[in-house]
Amino acid sequence: MSAIQHKKQAKGKWLDKTFLEQMANIGSEVYRAINWREKGNEEYAQLAFNRSLELFDLSKKSELTYPKYKELLRMREIWVDYFRYDNDYNSTAESINKYFMYTTIALKATERVSISLIKTENS
Repeated sequence: MSAIQHKKQAKGKWLDKTFLEQMANIGSEVYRAINWREKGNEEYAQLAFNRSLELFDLSKKSELTYPKYKELLRMREIWVDYFRYDNDYNSTAESINKYFMYTTIALKATERVSISLIKTENS
């Protein structure tokens, strides 16, 4: 990969994010890469792919539980296999986007619960 694209994140801000926040952000870059490839713009697709790998790699530095670390590495493996190699896992753009969509839904659900708890505590 070339120069770091997520400079603020690389300086440690990324490590302050929860696992779901990290995965949702990775999913944004994954979606962009797939979208640009489907539109026929391989240059932009490759840039988004590189940014997604950068975020995956930053996440590996987080203090994750073993199951989350395993999930992160497995998803990275599936993503690279789909986008760059032979797609041995038989993934589809839809299945990969769905995975990240569900992580975003889970993130939003936990945010709503957190907000509800804060409101309850302040009442």
